[in-house]
Order: sequence, then structure tokens, then C-alpha cells
Amino acid sequence: MIKLLVVDQHPVICKGLELVFDASLDIEVVGSVGDGDAIFNFIRNEPVDVILTEIDLPKLNGITALRRLKKDYPEIKVIMFSAYPEEIYAVSSIKAGAVGYINKTSDLITLKEAIIKVNKGGIYLSNALAQSLAFGSKSTRNDTHYKKLSTREVEVLQLLSTGRRNKEIAHELDINEKTVSTYRARLMRKLNVTNLVDLVNQASQLEL
Repeated sequence: MIKLLVVDQHPVICKGLELVFDASLDIEVVGSVGDGDAIFNFIRNEPVDVILTEIDLPKLNGITALRRLKKDYPEIKVIMFSAYPEEIYAVSSIKAGAVGYINKTSDLITLKEAIIKVNKGGIYLSNALAQSLAFGSKSTRNDTHYKKLSTREVEVLQLLSTGRRNKEIAHELDINEKTVSTYRARLMRKLNVTNLVDLVNQASQLEL
């Protein structure tokens, strides 16, 4: 039985997944938490095989939490389960240590198959993303600005899009404010914008 921890700030998502897997013979939801910090409090006391987590989390965002999990709990498999577009955030998530990325529009069969696959040591990506990574698709070539972003830059962009200030981002990512300003300047240059409003608008468009 795969022990699954669900991480999402929306209680309805957590409760819904608990109900979905309640009768499963393969997967047991051993708990759910609503922020990034709470992941570590939970796994210190309870065994977990797979973590299914949103990127946009309070206190500690999903990618930052993922980096810490990869370092301190490498045996736990992490799947990103998010509404953010996979063509941008999936690649950054995999680079940071995730073994799967599932969009929240996916069906329950796909979700279950992904959890079982990564628990066996595999990596789960949608067919569309796998093909675009392998061969390069028209949509991927059109997103050249975003393909140039590093994992950390995508992380900062996501935090800016949720309204975090430089000081808050610095605290969450454990870096100084000057470094955040540097990342912001790089993002503006790479995304060809001249102010923070346009930068946040660019990030927001990725979520449509």
C-alpha cells in the first residue's frame, strides 16, 4: 500500500482526494497539510512514500519545499499537482527533484496511474509534455522566453505573481533581498518587460 501525503492550501482538494482513495487497494492517504512548512512536521512523525503537492503554498512554496525534501528525504517521491501550466512549471519542478507533474485538469485514473508509477521508481509526465521535451513542438518554440528561465527564476516569478514582496520572497527562499532584486531584474530582461506590473501580468497569463 502506497502511503500518500496530500499538500494543498484548499481543504476541499485534500478532502476530495481522501475520499477518492478511501476504497483504493493500492493507495492510502495517510494525511493532508495546507502549507509547505507542515510537510516536514508531518513526515518527521509519519512514514510517507509519495507526496502530492501544489506549487502555490503558504509559508513555503512547493518548489522550495521540494528542494529541501530532495536533500533531506531523498527516498520520498514528490509529484507536483498544480493548475500552473506544465510547459513552464513541469520542467522546473523536475529539475528541482520532482518525479512527476500532473495538471489539476487531469482525470482520476491518470492521477492514480502516476502515483503508482513514481512509487515504482518511474517519472510521470503527460504525453504532450514528454513529446515536446523530446522533439520540440510548435508551442514550445513559441515559448522561448519562458524556456530560458532557470528553476529559481521560475520560482521567483511564481512568488511575485502571488503578491509576495521582495522581503517575503527572500525569507521564503532563504536568500537576501538584493538577490531577489537581481532575479527580478533578470526576469524583466528575459521576459522583455520594463516594470513589475507587466512582469506580474506575464506570470498571470501563464495561468490562463
